[in-house]
Parts: sequence; structure tokens; C-alpha cells
Amino acid sequence: MSEMLPTSTLPQDSAAGPLGRYVHVPFCATTCDFCAFYQTSPTADGIARYLDGIEREMQLVRPDRDVSTVFWGGGTPGLLSPAALRRLGRAVRDYAGDEISEWSVEMAPASVTAARLAALQEIGVTRISMGAQSFSPPLLDALGRQHTLEQIMRAYERVRAADFASVNIDLMFALPGQTEAEWLTDIDQAVSLAPDHISTYCLTFEEDTKLWVKLSEGRVKLDPEHEAQLYERTWEHLNAAGYAQYEVANFAKPGHRCAHNLNTWHMHEWIGLGPSAASQYRRERAANAADLNRWLEELADGKRASVDSVPLTPNLLAQDALIFGLRLTHGVDLAELTDRFPSPHWERARAAIADLVAESLAEQEGSRVRLTTAGRLLADSVGEMVLEAMDEAE
Repeated sequence: MSEMLPTSTLPQDSAAGPLGRYVHVPFCATTCDFCAFYQTSPTADGIARYLDGIEREMQLVRPDRDVSTVFWGGGTPGLLSPAALRRLGRAVRDYAGDEISEWSVEMAPASVTAARLAALQEIGVTRISMGAQSFSPPLLDALGRQHTLEQIMRAYERVRAADFASVNIDLMFALPGQTEAEWLTDIDQAVSLAPDHISTYCLTFEEDTKLWVKLSEGRVKLDPEHEAQLYERTWEHLNAAGYAQYEVANFAKPGHRCAHNLNTWHMHEWIGLGPSAASQYRRERAANAADLNRWLEELADGKRASVDSVPLTPNLLAQDALIFGLRLTHGVDLAELTDRFPSPHWERARAAIADLVAESLAEQEGSRVRLTTAGRLLADSVGEMVLEAMDEAE
């Protein structure tokens, strides 16, 4: 990572905006068939070295202001022992200031114990995100998940009993062989538990995963029409159950939207720590090497193992703020974005948006633009079209 620049060189309003901290905990007991995130098997030595490395990395990247939100992802952060969770939490506190408003931790059902939850409460975690994925044993097996329905229910009871401020359940749909009725049953079961937030992800086939191999061998098939139907039924079903959609895949009861993710989608700054973690900070976007040993070796030499470093130009931030903003239910305010990220390419972006409106994929009221239902079903394609339009202006 390059030398940190003085605050005066930061993009407009970033120095005063919220600052996130993401910590990647790379340990997983097994690899799920769909997972493409960096992970490695947990060992006592590996975890101890990882914690040493996180503490060294925090010393190298001291934030210039208080951290607003914290998110621990993985991997499986919940695999750490209560003592390791406390140590990691103390390290975060030492370099975060006193303004953390939201602290999320991802947990797999099989790793949820009363002792771990007590440790998380002790360090100040406010939000638990539990990866259930499905309540159907055959579908869990198809995903290669290592937990059972009984473990999901027991884990959820423990999380609720620990009284965290907010609890999220992750679900996945368009699974191999999954019918619409099975998906709606999964949604109903999640709603019956009354979590504060529900995330619903359409299964994607990432390269170098077991599911990608199955797809390439013809053992599973893509069905875009079925996926679109499940998207729409999801939105209808959760809205009727009192969960307001605020992003293509995310639904929340009032006061429970994920602030860390919203800050990221709005192109504010965050510092990523741990192997493979990405950062957007001090006019630069980069990711740590996705290798525990290389990450540790670089830190031992007093530097970060950063790869794919990209300067944060106003145009790059404008593109990403527009693309991610269009995934939000309330859309984007073009006047605000052009103020935050002055770019000569906004004219092309407005032309692309005019095309989206003409095709009934978006609607515009004043400077506010949001996608229609048809547009949200094609959110990824819409983002690519806007990006291409702005790139053509180069």
C-alpha cells in the first residue's frame, strides 16, 4: 500500500464521512460448494499467528478518525475460541476510537456457543449475521453446508437469548433442484423466527468452486427465468411480512439496515484487515494478498501485502457510487453524486440513464433515479451498461 496522503488530498467529504473497518477471519473447517472467499483450515498455530498479524497490521494502518462501523467476515469468525475473540476485539477497540455505532460478526450455526456469544457481547458486538442458507436438509446437503436444521434452530435461540441489538439471517435461493414452493417455505421459516434483517442471495457459480465444476460438467444447470421468478416472489413475500427492501438482496425491519454495508455502497471509506481483505482508504483501493503466510511475511517486514492497488479517482468513485447506488431501493440522487465526485463523464451517465428510463428499467423524478422492478431483476446488467457508457468517455 502506498504512503498515506494528507487529509487535504482526500476526495470531497471522505475525511468527514463514516469510516468502516472490515476484518477477514480466514478459517473454515470445511469449504462449502459455492464459496469462493479465501479461507484456510484452522490450527492453533495458524490462529495465533493470524492474531499476531492483525495486531501488527492495525499498527501499520492507524485510522485518521474514529471508526464508525466494524464487520468481521470470513471464513468463519465464530470458529475462534472465546479467548481469541476477546483478543481480536480488544485489538479493534485499541485502534477504533469511541464512536463504533454498529459491529457485525458473521457466524455459522455450528459455531454458535453461549461462551462465544458472551465474548462477543463483552467486546461490544451489536449485530450477528447467521448463515443459515436454507432450512431444508436436502438443500443444505446440496450446498455442502456442514450444519443441520437442528443446529440452525438451536444457534438462533442462543443468539436471541444473548440479546444482541440486531440479528440477520442469510438465505440462498435458486439452489440446485429447489422449487418455488421450497424457497417460499424457507422464507416463511425465517420470518417465523422474527429476525431483524434478512439477506437473500441468488446462488452464483464462482470459478474454482465445487459448484462451478458441477455446472461445467452439466450436473447442474442455470435457469434465468426461474431465478427472476424467485426474485420477484422474494420481494413480494418479505414486503408483505414487514421487511422493507433497501437493496436488491437485503430486507430489514425499521432501524435495522446494515450501516456498514450502506456506507460501503455509498463509497465511503473502509480499512480491510487480514488476508484477502480489501480497503478503500486515503485515495487508494487495494486488497491484501489472499494467502495467510504471504500476508504474515509482509507484515513481519513492516509492510502490507497489498495487491491490485488502484488510485481512487473521482471518476472511479462516481462510477461505483452510481452502480451500487442503483441497487438500493431508493436509488441515487444525481445532483448529490455529481457534487461529491466531479467527473467529466456524468454526461454519458445521464444519457445511459435516459436509455434505462426509455426501456422502463429505471424511473426518474427530478435528480433522483431508481430502478423499476424490471430494472432490479437486471441490476448486474444495468450496472455493466452504465459502466460501459462512462468508460466510453475516457
